[in-house]
Amino acid sequence: MQLCKIRTPAGDICVGLVRNGAVSLLDLERTAGIRGIADILAAPNPKRLVAELVDARLTALAIDTKTFLPPVDGQEIWAAGVTYKRSKVARESESAGAATFYDKVYTAERPELFLKATAERVVGPHQPVRVRKDSRWSVPEPELALFISQDLRIVGYSIGNDMSARDIEGENPLYLPQAKIYNQSCALGPVVTLPAAMPPPDQIGIELKIERESQVVFQGATKLTEMARSLESLVEWLGRENSFPNGAILLTGTGIVPPDDFTLQSRDRITIEITGIGRLVNTVA
Repeated sequence: MQLCKIRTPAGDICVGLVRNGAVSLLDLERTAGIRGIADILAAPNPKRLVAELVDARLTALAIDTKTFLPPVDGQEIWAAGVTYKRSKVARESESAGAATFYDKVYTAERPELFLKATAERVVGPHQPVRVRKDSRWSVPEPELALFISQDLRIVGYSIGNDMSARDIEGENPLYLPQAKIYNQSCALGPVVTLPAAMPPPDQIGIELKIERESQVVFQGATKLTEMARSLESLVEWLGRENSFPNGAILLTGTGIVPPDDFTLQSRDRITIEITGIGRLVNTVA
C-alpha cells in the first residue's frame, strides 16, 4: 500500500491511495484526529483506516507525478551520515584533516545524526532542488527515507535526496549545517510505502542517474545491505533524549557518491529509484 499527497486539478491539497495506476482520494474528515499522512501511518492499523477513508464518491485520478507534493505534514527531517563505506571514503577525501573523525564515526556505536530540513525547505517530485550559490562542489545524495511515528516505530518508507555542498563541509566539518540545510536542499517522494508492502531488505536496491542536456553524466547503484548500520538502530539513537510529537522523517545515508571532479549544474536532471517505492525526479534550479 502506498500513500501520497497531491494537488488536484481543482487546486485542493489531498491525501491519496496509489493503486492500479491511479490515485483514490481519502476523506480525512471521516475520522477525528486524522489530519494527514503522518496520522494515518501512526494509526494502529493504517491499512484498515485507509480503506475506511477512501472516498468512493470520487473518481480515481490518473497518476500524474507532476501534481505530487512532498509527503510531509510538518515533521522534522533528520539525516544519518557515513552509514555506507562509500560515503566514509568520500568524506575522508573531502577533508584530510577530518579523515580520522569520519573513520571513527563509521565504526563507532553512536551514529552521526543531524537535522536536515524543516517541512518548508522540502520539495516534492519534479520540483526544483537547489545548490548553494557559494558552493563550487555540490552533489545529490540518494537515500532511503524512514517515516517514524511519535513512539519511534518505522511506519513508512520513501525516497529522499539529501543535497550536499561537499566543498563547504570539507573546508571544516563544523560547517555541516551550512553544507546541508538551506532552501530546497531536500526532496522527498513521490509516495510513502507501508512496511508490509516493502520487499525484504536484501532485495532493496537504490539507483541514481544524473542527466545533463539529455546525456547521462553519472549513474550509480547500491543495495540496502551495504549499509553498516541497521535501520532500527538509527531510529533508536535518534529517539534518545528526543521527542517528536509530529513524528519524524529520517534519511538513512548514501552509498552512491559521484567522483570528486563532478559537481551539479543548473538544469541537471536527478533521478533516484528505490525498490518497492518508485522513482523521484528533480531538476536543479
